[in-house]
Amino acid sequence: MQTVSVTLPNQSYDVLIERGLLDQTGALVAKLWSPRRIALVSDDNVAPLYQERVAKTLEQAGFEVHCYDFPAGEASKSLTVLADLARKMAAAAFNRDDGVIALGGGVTGDLAGLLAATYMRGIRFIQIPTSLLAQVDSSVGGKTAVDLDTIKNIIGAFYEPDLVIIDPDTLQTLKQRDLIEGYGEIVKTASLEGGDFWKLIETIDSPADLLTHSPELSARSIGYKAKVVMADETESGTRQLLNFGHTLGHAVEALADGDLRHGEAVSIGMLALMQVFEDAGLSETGITAALKDRLAAVDLPTTSPLLTSPLVLDKVKNDKKNRHGHLNLVYLKALGEPEIKSIPTEEISTFLHLPEA
Repeated sequence: MQTVSVTLPNQSYDVLIERGLLDQTGALVAKLWSPRRIALVSDDNVAPLYQERVAKTLEQAGFEVHCYDFPAGEASKSLTVLADLARKMAAAAFNRDDGVIALGGGVTGDLAGLLAATYMRGIRFIQIPTSLLAQVDSSVGGKTAVDLDTIKNIIGAFYEPDLVIIDPDTLQTLKQRDLIEGYGEIVKTASLEGGDFWKLIETIDSPADLLTHSPELSARSIGYKAKVVMADETESGTRQLLNFGHTLGHAVEALADGDLRHGEAVSIGMLALMQVFEDAGLSETGITAALKDRLAAVDLPTTSPLLTSPLVLDKVKNDKKNRHGHLNLVYLKALGEPEIKSIPTEEISTFLHLPEA
């Protein structure tokens, strides 16, 4: 078993990575939690695959399990679905001594995490991510949130889990597109760290390679993210580096209205941004091509006609990372050498070559 430890001022937890770990859930949770009610939350894609199996291990360990599910998809990251889950917990008499376990992908982790953070002002929480995107990124770091209309993750909280359980075997049931999208975040993280991590992804040339190397990809991605989060839990400084590719990525993701997955949008956002910085002479020549080569190797999209829409500028200007009239853009001087450049809001369209309405 691989273990990545996350140590923060008010919370410490382990990320456990091993094939077959799902069937050990009850025993692992029992090491941390005394018997209690557990809200086991999944979307309606994951629930038929794993919810009963995980619930059984928890019940065998002495927990009272209530299984809840919701419609799969980004649209469920809403206050409406959050309130519906809270009503079900209240009806089942959940109290502050009980807990929530997120079993699923990034949407489930974000939604169930915010549920745990806000129900009775906070109850215990565990993540069991089942998608590659969630296993390498969103399950670690404590970000929980729902969307408001087309504004992603605008209502949320930093709320760390007590434990993260990663079983790479759950990736076997993903559709290929769902598997591949997680690689956008892996390439992002590997390019930020450089070194041996980048050398590892240079060996990934197909979706099948993702399945083969998923334990190591998860461990390396989480290891880097944990290091950054431990230095800056609430994103006031260096944690902003993890937003590489997200400013333009979130913009095209929102405009795609469900036709682009998050990892696909990050792929597009990274390349569009890096081309700007490379053309400006601020990044090493050829770095954009190197990123594109790694993303295209598993058929991630590398551009989008949405980048030429006048609506992109409005999305970028209203990005939640826009602070005090400036937008901090993360770029790479070279592989493993991330930098942050602060751009005044009124100069964004010119700097990023974005069309104005």
